[in-house]
Amino acid sequence: MNILVTGGCGYKGSVLIPQLLEANHKITSVDTKWFGDYLPQHRNLINIEADIRDIDKIPMKGVDSIIHLANIANDPAVDLNPNLSWEVNVLASQQLADKAVRNNVKQFIFASSGSVYGIKKEDKVTEELPLIPISVYNKTKMVAERIFLSYKDSMKIHCIRPATVCGLSPRMRLDVSVNMLTMHALKNKKINVFGGKQTRPNIHILDIVNVYKHFLDNNHIESGCYNAGFENMSIYEIALKIKEKTNASIEVTESNDPRSYRQDSSKLLNTGFIQKYNVEDAIDEIISSYNAGNLEDSDNFYTVKWMKKNNLEKY
Repeated sequence: MNILVTGGCGYKGSVLIPQLLEANHKITSVDTKWFGDYLPQHRNLINIEADIRDIDKIPMKGVDSIIHLANIANDPAVDLNPNLSWEVNVLASQQLADKAVRNNVKQFIFASSGSVYGIKKEDKVTEELPLIPISVYNKTKMVAERIFLSYKDSMKIHCIRPATVCGLSPRMRLDVSVNMLTMHALKNKKINVFGGKQTRPNIHILDIVNVYKHFLDNNHIESGCYNAGFENMSIYEIALKIKEKTNASIEVTESNDPRSYRQDSSKLLNTGFIQKYNVEDAIDEIISSYNAGNLEDSDNFYTVKWMKKNNLEKY
């Protein structure tokens, strides 16, 4: 299969693409490479450095499926320059979808976000609940979903709403909850928790990669939105799990961050997907990699810090 992956050099793409190559797919990756390039050299990989807003630089001739991972990710990064985020997360998405249809692409898999629901008190946050996004990032993801779904009569559209992803990647992220708190514990022997009562769903990076592969392998699945999150845990509960494995102390600071929601992924599981990994796996892997000297606390593993350092929000 010929697959185009946008954001292929990112946190998820750097894990996903090697697996797709191992499965003998032909891959074209398009990424600005703002945070580096950790992809392997491979005869079946075309690795393009480009901004997805420059639609003419994105080849689609002969592409069967697109996995759209490229975006300005998370609330703090989007807040650096909301206009940039609307251009990248929404306008460029519409251009990608339009070009995909014109090139007879059969399937479009979009990496949305479980945060599109906003603040929810329901124990089971399913795809049928209304979306009430509370941040610019959430809003860009919601609007992009609507754009892609408007093309479902022309190609298969699968909008995946991942929980907070955790676990190791060559292009690591240390600004997402499990990864960040584990690094705090390892480096400082103290876990800084802001608030702590907020509940967030989580998904191991190998599971979210398997979700994308699942939809590639089963493109007959009905177009629509699918939650992808399995462990609804408070930030404090995550900290306790990390404390058990590192003996780090926990320091709780008040927070005005209201984001709290759960996810129910029954719709995804009913398509035949099987969860294989969990938060504890991610914590163990990070601890092992750090202790082996294979994981550093690098600036480019923090989205906002790196964007500010390199003035990337001004692009």
